[in-house]
Amino acid sequence: MAMADASRLDRFVTAQAPLFDKALAELAAGRKRSHWMWFIFPQLRGLGISATAQQFGIADLAEARAYLAHLLLGPRLKRCTEAVLAIEDRDLHAIFGTPDDLKFASSMTLFSLASDERDNLFRQAILRCCGGRMDARSLQLLGG
Repeated sequence: MAMADASRLDRFVTAQAPLFDKALAELAAGRKRSHWMWFIFPQLRGLGISATAQQFGIADLAEARAYLAHLLLGPRLKRCTEAVLAIEDRDLHAIFGTPDDLKFASSMTLFSLASDERDNLFRQAILRCCGGRMDARSLQLLGG
């Protein structure tokens, strides 16, 4: 990963530093209770209108690929996605509430397309948690 890519992603590293363990613990307990969705499960810039959504929005597939390749952020995203997949008998709304359930679907769509692996973890999350449907607005913003 180029140094420029890493520096663009510093905003996520900084935001996650005090809250990552808490976010993972909340997911392990089966319910998101605090505010971390924007930088734990980022989505495309343009989907959210708040300043926070814009700050943590991923610009494009290239930035999403850089996020996945990042030595800290990529593994953390995978750990959190695995934690969601490990939750039994709860739908996304019960885990995240609204609108964070929609943000999760958007994030999984983005990273499933950014991944080099055909049957990647994010695709598995779409199949299991989103009824196999990718987020239409994300696809539209990506030109697909």
